[in-house]
Amino acid sequence: MTKDQTGRIIGASFGLVFIQASAGSLPPAVAVPLRVLALAAFLKVAVLGRRGRAAVAPAATAPASGTRFGRRYWYIVAAEALGLVAGLLVIARVLHVPQAAVGWIALVVGVHFSGLAVAWRRPALHALGASIAACGAAGLVLAALGAPTVAIRVAAGILPGVLLLASVWRPGRTDPAAPTAEVRSGTPA
Repeated sequence: MTKDQTGRIIGASFGLVFIQASAGSLPPAVAVPLRVLALAAFLKVAVLGRRGRAAVAPAATAPASGTRFGRRYWYIVAAEALGLVAGLLVIARVLHVPQAAVGWIALVVGVHFSGLAVAWRRPALHALGASIAACGAAGLVLAALGAPTVAIRVAAGILPGVLLLASVWRPGRTDPAAPTAEVRSGTPA
């Protein structure tokens, strides 16, 4: 499995978790099909994403901006973990607004994608990160305004989950701005 495939599976996993954790606030008639669709999307990425990618683009023709899990990646993940823990502690112990937790998580995850965009030289991740961060900020605002939990969970949990799953949906492409196998090799895929 390539590092790009691993990155797609990680993104799909977090998308699945966002949806599964937030769908419980929805009516069962909506929650159950949503959870099943999210699981199906994850399985498609996990199963189909593991096939064929290496055959489509051998390592010699892979772009230089591929997924790297080096030191810069781990610094970004460490900063994300610290931000999550610190914010969640403030939300739970100081502000006493537990419904804001999902908004904080989405905000931090979104910001972490901007760091990954720089570390991996994948500008399209800035758009994904900004979108997820905006969902998180909307969730925080909704929580501050006393909105129903379902509204907060949809804005800051379901939507980021959908964004994450959609961003990794096409096997072989993690960055919509990256060249396709056809462009890299000069032959039709």
